[in-house]
Amino acid sequence: MAAALVSAPPASPTAAAHNHRLHHLLTQNDSISLRRVKQIHGRILRTNPPPESNPESFFLYSRLVHHYSLQDLSYAFHLLLQIPNPNAFIYNTVIRAYARSKDHKRKAFSLFQEMVKLESVVPDNHTFPFVLKACAYLFSLSEGNQAHAHLLKHGFASDVYINNSLIHFYASCGCSESARKVFDKMQERSLVSWNVIIDGLVQMGDFDEALKFFVEMNKTFEPDGYTLQSVIDACAGVGALSLGLWAHAYILRKYQMDSDFDVLVNNSLVEMYCKCGSLRIAEQVFQGMIRRDVTSWNVMILGFAMHGEAERVFEHFSRMVDEEKLLPNSITFVGVLTACNHRGLVDEGRRYFDTMGNQYKIEPVLQHYGCLIDLLARNGLISEALDVVSSMTMKPDNVIWRSLLDACCKQSINVELIEEMAKQIMGSEENAASSGDYVLLSRLYASADRWNEVGLVRKLMTDKGVAKEPGCTSIEINGLVHEFFAGDTTHPRKKEIYQFLDVVNQKLEAEGYIPDYEQASMVNELDGEKGNSLRLHSERLAIAFGLLNSKPGVPIRVFKNLRVCDDCHNFTKFISRIFNVEVVMRDRIRFHHFRDGMCSCKDFW
Repeated sequence: MAAALVSAPPASPTAAAHNHRLHHLLTQNDSISLRRVKQIHGRILRTNPPPESNPESFFLYSRLVHHYSLQDLSYAFHLLLQIPNPNAFIYNTVIRAYARSKDHKRKAFSLFQEMVKLESVVPDNHTFPFVLKACAYLFSLSEGNQAHAHLLKHGFASDVYINNSLIHFYASCGCSESARKVFDKMQERSLVSWNVIIDGLVQMGDFDEALKFFVEMNKTFEPDGYTLQSVIDACAGVGALSLGLWAHAYILRKYQMDSDFDVLVNNSLVEMYCKCGSLRIAEQVFQGMIRRDVTSWNVMILGFAMHGEAERVFEHFSRMVDEEKLLPNSITFVGVLTACNHRGLVDEGRRYFDTMGNQYKIEPVLQHYGCLIDLLARNGLISEALDVVSSMTMKPDNVIWRSLLDACCKQSINVELIEEMAKQIMGSEENAASSGDYVLLSRLYASADRWNEVGLVRKLMTDKGVAKEPGCTSIEINGLVHEFFAGDTTHPRKKEIYQFLDVVNQKLEAEGYIPDYEQASMVNELDGEKGNSLRLHSERLAIAFGLLNSKPGVPIRVFKNLRVCDDCHNFTKFISRIFNVEVVMRDRIRFHHFRDGMCSCKDFW
């Protein structure tokens, strides 16, 4: 069809009636076929004056742009260029279509730039949410900042809908301060405003702040399903089981969930309970689901894997494939291989890795390789692990080299090989070396009595501004999350905690516990704080606080940001036996369930 706007005779009474019919066809619904839209377009070209001289024609063309934007976006843009002096509605229509498209989101901002150059058209309150949505999806901070400047210029600083879009944009780009600043300046907030800031904080990993905002929101708004979805994710991140249980109860009490929403929310609940250390409730939710999708099975499999329940992982994998007839995906095999890794099941790990590619035609990614390499290396199969590294179709990342480095250090592999691995990490441009990498290398040199190299590593850390990440452990008591850092002196009950910890240490040593000061001295030396000792590790402070405040028979659940050290692991085993308490500990790697002086990891982690 020709795109040019041809002249037509003046409208007659009959033509007016005809236009009314066309108007009705273009406004009654959005399900008109593209073929029908083109037929209507042709009739408009033959019977109507050009749009610049007739308001009725202009409206018909604006509706044509709308319908083309739903089915033929390139033609919609082409038609926009043919309309003399298009208004904000027409521009917004195409910008919105670009923002919602899969492959053309960047064109939304380009068209917006062309729009603001025109004197004849002014962006309105519908323009900016579409533009900001596209910028958020593309993480285009510079372009979004420009849109922010334009909306301020046009007087939309107090528009609630636009500010909600701004918060989402900044949160998507990881700019928490900017998102908070927009939110704090809002004179009027809707429930959506609170949902956007809470979800943004969750996506940025600021779970504590997200929950604080939720508590504040509850003073003025009743949460909806979207709020609770974010709250559940925040509870999973921080280990706030009490609040997660409340959110679950609230959902059951308030919502009659449809099938899709039921699956979505229950998947989040299963993940939350797994990450909060309550595997039993997670399984109850999973078993009670009327409908499950692949994500449901993946969440449950990953939950069993992080708790070291390898047999349950294999069982659920078989049920998923054989009974439910669902095809596993890449994430499924991350869970299965993680389970093999946490239990040291080398043969099973090799078999599932081969099955993934040979039977299900799933190309392994870094996570799959990382699981297999770590499994092999930690079981002493360093040469085989290096063979896997050399066979990879992509460049190994620092996580893979770090796992090899850690395994080699523990097995006293020759220093030259470890140095070569360390160089791979230190010389990486894509991923900067973490403080843990330097600590590992320093421990290696110290164990080999190469103290000059220990000093060089320390100097390198100083020169690069790398600080050792402080240990931090959280514990939830009576619905409140308490955080403890290594050597913490900020808690209001610190004196009571340290006095009780002295009593605990005396009881443990009387029962045969011998502290491993070798690891403590290494930490002290790296920190430059000679007074530190193992008793200052954050998980010990949290466990002591839990023993002081938890009710008898209630498990103590602690969540640490780093990997638990050998001595604290041994310390917690003694605690579980002497104080007859179950301690559930989530560290950076996995869950540990301590009962009766034993750990679920069987001392392999």
